[in-house]
Amino acid sequence: MSSSHSHVSSSQTNERSLWGALALTGGFLIAEVIAGFYFNSLALLSDAAHMFTDAAALAIALAAVRIAKRPADSKRTYGYHRFEILAAAFNALMLFAVAGYILYEAWQRFNNPAEVQSVGMLVVASLGLIVNLLSMRLLNAGKDKSLNVKGAYLEVWSDMLGSIGVIAAAIIIYFTQWSWVDSLVAVAIGLWVLPRTWILLKETLNILLEGVPEGMNLDEVVAVIRKVPGVIDIHDVHLWAITSGKNSFSAHVVHAPAISGSDVTTTIRETLAETFDIDHCTIQCEIVSCGHAECFL
Repeated sequence: MSSSHSHVSSSQTNERSLWGALALTGGFLIAEVIAGFYFNSLALLSDAAHMFTDAAALAIALAAVRIAKRPADSKRTYGYHRFEILAAAFNALMLFAVAGYILYEAWQRFNNPAEVQSVGMLVVASLGLIVNLLSMRLLNAGKDKSLNVKGAYLEVWSDMLGSIGVIAAAIIIYFTQWSWVDSLVAVAIGLWVLPRTWILLKETLNILLEGVPEGMNLDEVVAVIRKVPGVIDIHDVHLWAITSGKNSFSAHVVHAPAISGSDVTTTIRETLAETFDIDHCTIQCEIVSCGHAECFL
């Protein structure tokens, strides 16, 4: 029961944080886009593009949180929790697309340098940095518990780096008139974000492919189960996650005839919940092994 209440509370907290971050980001987005064109700054437009993906990522994350609240039904027996993982994967793909666009535009600017109004860049980027920091503070609590929130946090975090880069570029251009620094900063932003985006995408793909959850070791789980009194063997083992923090486990367990299968199952459930935070557990007890190949029939 305590796990269920904790999950609901976390979901509600995430939703409030996402709403707050979306209000801040969306409110600043239009001003930054206009300023980017007006001051002719690619670095500022790069930051605006990231701000747009921030707003889109936050909106998608919010939609996923609300959809995930829908109860399970006859067609979706696990409910709609996977929407949060799909949202995280989509946000990662958006980051890849934006980084690619910025790198292409920067290459074009290197070949054809353009005059940049550094003072305007500095003012707008400084305001953008404040918005990013406030949004990151709102999302920080939920980023380690939800890949969906982590994806949105990474979007805002990358934009925060962009704002710092634009501020640095504006100061350098103001004192040196080196307009090419604008494009250089844009490239640096894109290259800095890509590795972290790849990590997020790998984590979401692992869940979509029903791989072993991050931070868990299947061999350790099996070893703990083998120590349960009465357990002789374990096979047909599966460990996966429906979404962030909702781990599931299933296995066939061969136990001693002298010990009740229900007692073995109860002990395994309690052990997995306490040791590995696995709350959804399906155990098929057997006195005689069904044979590994036949378990799939």
